[in-house]
Amino acid sequence: MSAEVLPGCEPFAHAGSPDGVLVLHGFTGNPTSMRPLAEVVAAAGYSVELPRLPGHGTSLEDMVATRFEDWLGEAEAAYERLAARGGRVGVVGLSMGGTLAARLAETHDVAGAALINPLVKSQPEVLEGIGQLLEAGLETVEAIGSDIKREGTRELSYDATPLASAYSLFGALAEVEADLARVTCPVLLLSSREDHVVPPENGDLLAERVTGPLERIWLEDSYHVATLDNDRHQVESAVTAFLARVLH
Repeated sequence: MSAEVLPGCEPFAHAGSPDGVLVLHGFTGNPTSMRPLAEVVAAAGYSVELPRLPGHGTSLEDMVATRFEDWLGEAEAAYERLAARGGRVGVVGLSMGGTLAARLAETHDVAGAALINPLVKSQPEVLEGIGQLLEAGLETVEAIGSDIKREGTRELSYDATPLASAYSLFGALAEVEADLARVTCPVLLLSSREDHVVPPENGDLLAERVTGPLERIWLEDSYHVATLDNDRHQVESAVTAFLARVLH
């Protein structure tokens, strides 16, 4: 039985122009981290889908049973709803949302991808370490959410990290990394100079491998969850300007 959706963690959708934008949140997070950005994009006139990925925004127990294919499936379904409107579709993702957005750009006709501190680099040593913890009987470790520099701002994320779900995420990175050259659409890469969750070398790898035009903007005053941090308005203006270029 799924737990009820936590207040504020509901998905967001907006019917605008035929051109659409898919907005994706991160691992153990929920739509609250991306809702302000999604609303700015909606105000620019686009149709928007910000899904609540399976297992997120309810309870940690819900998430324990979910895997990367569940989150990708939800992202693909939202992408198809936008594509059915007949226009172009751009994707925007934070952290694991960036992983999913990159995967969609590898496998679908995406007009452009805006990736905010995305996770795209395979890390066999991390995968092995998570596997060892699972074999030892551990189900969760400490939380990774709310890496925010701005005082008084917190992300409404889970207070622990489910290891089986994390194992599926890190297991999927090898395929995402291997296919980065298939990203031929324009890419906007937003990288926090100081990020305690996803190392900046993920962005370095992305910049090296994608074959479409890529613009990288460094965020100087934010940690990982830049959409809620001191550089929030810079992120919003950069993303909307990028979408205006790729969707028109």
